[in-house]
Amino acid sequence: MTPATNPIIFAISRIENMMYQVTFDPSKGSGVIAANVSIIRDSDLNDALLIFKGVMKSGLGVGSYIRAIRDQESFGNIRLGRRECAIITPCSITIDSVLLKSGVSVRPIFGGIVQIKKGVPVRFTDILTYDSTTIDPIDALMSQELTSVTDVGSTGSGKILANVRVVPMHARERVEGVLETLKSANFDSILFVGEPNTEVLGVPIERDHIGIVAIGGTNPMAAVQEQGIPIRTQALSELIDIDEMEMV
Repeated sequence: MTPATNPIIFAISRIENMMYQVTFDPSKGSGVIAANVSIIRDSDLNDALLIFKGVMKSGLGVGSYIRAIRDQESFGNIRLGRRECAIITPCSITIDSVLLKSGVSVRPIFGGIVQIKKGVPVRFTDILTYDSTTIDPIDALMSQELTSVTDVGSTGSGKILANVRVVPMHARERVEGVLETLKSANFDSILFVGEPNTEVLGVPIERDHIGIVAIGGTNPMAAVQEQGIPIRTQALSELIDIDEMEMV
């Protein structure tokens, strides 16, 4: 039997490869970050940008950076069609990479939907593990239209996209220091940090580890979708220098 020329690549493999390519240093505010790409019609760009920025200002995105690409430019492997534009935003893999390069053994394990009540994360209602799917779990869940990001932004209650990674429990002090540095660099997207050997928002975490829940980078895209604006999202897709983006 002839081997497949295009072997199946699980999401976790793409995540790990991208983690090693990120060079962002939050203490300097410079370097390359992992990015999500959203493609929309040029006629929807202004409305979409308003929604994106509103979601990010509400603390429901990853970081406070954005870039719009117009005029059928190309960006990395992304090619825009006629009358299409792209919006580039940070991906939470950037956080994992910074932890890794700070000496923390970090392992992303799943993405899912988190229920929020009055601004407080309550539980995961749906999850997909990174080692069991070839597509990004957040993309898959977003396509099912399970979110209510707009409601969370306006009322504090609803459902948003989030993801979880685990770190050794003895790394907690170092993790907290790294997360503070990321926060000072406008990457304040941590939703919940668990305790050793305990569940995170209703999901069991392996022994001697801590679960860290980060807000999904595709929540702005989900909010655009909720408003009936057609949008195509390509998560885990590109790298971009932070200097090429603008602050929200």
